[in-house]
Amino acid sequence: MDLLTRPWPWYVAGPIIGLAVPLVYLYAGRKWGISSTFRDVCAATLPRDLDYFRYSWRAQGGWRLTMALGLIFGGFVAGVTRSTDVAVSEATRADLTALGITDFTGLVPAELFAWSALGTVPGIVLIVGGGFLVGFGTRYANGCTSGHAISGLSALRVTSFVAVLGFFAGGLIATHLLLPVLLGGGS
Repeated sequence: MDLLTRPWPWYVAGPIIGLAVPLVYLYAGRKWGISSTFRDVCAATLPRDLDYFRYSWRAQGGWRLTMALGLIFGGFVAGVTRSTDVAVSEATRADLTALGITDFTGLVPAELFAWSALGTVPGIVLIVGGGFLVGFGTRYANGCTSGHAISGLSALRVTSFVAVLGFFAGGLIATHLLLPVLLGGGS
């Protein structure tokens, strides 16, 4: 029962993810990614005024919608059966505390990701600006982090490798340069 209540180590979870997606790709000929699923949801629910959403989402995306529902259900089950406290190293806690983040009780810091934070400049930049940039970047890169990093790399696509390098570079820049300046802890 310990398997259901504690996080799986990276050396177990990583290979499972790493092997599952290529098998789906090789045997079913399908790519996996969340941005494609979001496009299917929009095509199913929005008016068909935009050419981008005019396609047979039932034929192309039905399996992705099923997968997305499974992800939502799995997230719910994990949230109910597991602790929401995230293990954060002492060095990271010290760095975040220096930036004014002190709540380490949930999945994300309440100082940054809460309704009350949305009325602050850092909150607007992180939530609204970050959301816009993720959406724009996903469309511009023709896929999301999961699609490129899992499906694209397993298919040995050079464009996915370049996209993943960009994701990591952007994450490092945001973490080490943008976040300290945004929270007032940097120059």
